[in-house]
Amino acid sequence: MLRIQNYINGQLVAPQSGRYLDNIEPATGHVYGEIPDSEAAEVAAAVLAATSALPAWRALSAEERGRLLVRIAALIDANLERLARAESQDNGKPLSLARAMDIPRAASNFHFFGTAAEHFASEAHMQEGVALNYTVRHPIGVVGCISPWNLPLYLFTWKIAPALAVGCCVVAKPSEITPATAFLLSELCIEAGLPPGVLNIVHGTGPACGQAIVEHPGIKAISFTGGTATGRHLARTAAPLFKKLSLELGGKNPNLVFADCDLAAAVATSIRSSFANQGQICLCGSRIFIERPIYDAFKAEFLQQLEAQKIGDPLAADTKQGALVSEAHLNKVLDYIKLAHEEGGHLLAGGQRVAVPGRCASGYFLEPTVFENLPHDCRTNQEEIFGPVVTLTPFDTEAEAVAWANSTDYGLSASIWTSNLTRAHRVAQSLHSGIVWVNTWLHRDLRTPFGGMKNSGVGREGGLEALRFFTEAQNVCVKF
Repeated sequence: MLRIQNYINGQLVAPQSGRYLDNIEPATGHVYGEIPDSEAAEVAAAVLAATSALPAWRALSAEERGRLLVRIAALIDANLERLARAESQDNGKPLSLARAMDIPRAASNFHFFGTAAEHFASEAHMQEGVALNYTVRHPIGVVGCISPWNLPLYLFTWKIAPALAVGCCVVAKPSEITPATAFLLSELCIEAGLPPGVLNIVHGTGPACGQAIVEHPGIKAISFTGGTATGRHLARTAAPLFKKLSLELGGKNPNLVFADCDLAAAVATSIRSSFANQGQICLCGSRIFIERPIYDAFKAEFLQQLEAQKIGDPLAADTKQGALVSEAHLNKVLDYIKLAHEEGGHLLAGGQRVAVPGRCASGYFLEPTVFENLPHDCRTNQEEIFGPVVTLTPFDTEAEAVAWANSTDYGLSASIWTSNLTRAHRVAQSLHSGIVWVNTWLHRDLRTPFGGMKNSGVGREGGLEALRFFTEAQNVCVKF
């Protein structure tokens, strides 16, 4: 049994109440650990520690802070296998995916922002013969970082690293559903010599622990990734307190496949963009629009490749599809599959819970599911399912495809498949999406801005955008 502890003021500590929550392994459905059921008292202690640590931390040079972050990155790399196994067990994702994507990206986050802060430049404006104006950016102070369960360490470090790099101190809450790698990160921060109080990790539920972080007057900014409904509640709480907000929320992402595409590449990547991490990535392309001349060929090849998506124990080397993160989430996705049937969808593949033999007999496994014959404006095509469920829809004109792609309340990402460069640029400009991929998916450069339009969020993360978010600009005007 793994008993997780809070990380406050450089120490691993138990919750003050002594209460713990069960931590369930999705692949088995069994309790395998305990999580602190932290509340406002733990958050207050973390904020106090962060506030005390702030003057010394922000006084360090960017190079000195960066060295510590790069040291943490090296420790993540050195503990790759341990962290990947913990992520797989905690989340249900295939070990191969955690090993290849989640943990290396967490290390990259610390390394990238640890070095980026040294290159963070400000502006100067000369009023000839009158004055010089220059901009200074100061760390905003103590900040709150709240991350989701789908990419636990990957997204947790994506928020923490830039905040630390610019001189902020952090009170962070990982998802209570997937807390294991955040706890292991605590141990690595101690090993790296991160000063006490600079980073504090408090475990608990959203209504108790997360709400306390958002409400605390000592926390000046909130970076949150999660569902749109939760983001809306968070914004209502934080706005009267004048906290700075970065909200990365839901998505219902379109995948536009034109007849002149490289069909083999489009199908192979669309399989991945539909079902990677069991469809539990906010960037997954769950609505696939295919130009009618190649619709039948795309569908046939897509369904044939889908048969190779082996469902099984996440620890097995040949597993492509692991378990969904929880029983509650599995039931939510099953309800949407039922809805798709009710809305007249034709089931092409999947749709059933899977019984995996052996230790995973009680796990939360679901077949990758494909529907067609659903209107673009039905609930199945408008609401975020966040699971291995996609729809195939033929289109006849570019204007039709763009209109359907833009028809949801979300605007996080989109993919375009075409060999026509002019069309690629034209369609990309027409899509209401914060991120557009052309002939690829999930190709990420950490220097680029990340975030969505409409109900997919507020603000941008990544690169200079993240460094700007965690700082406040100050103009200094010197008269000649």
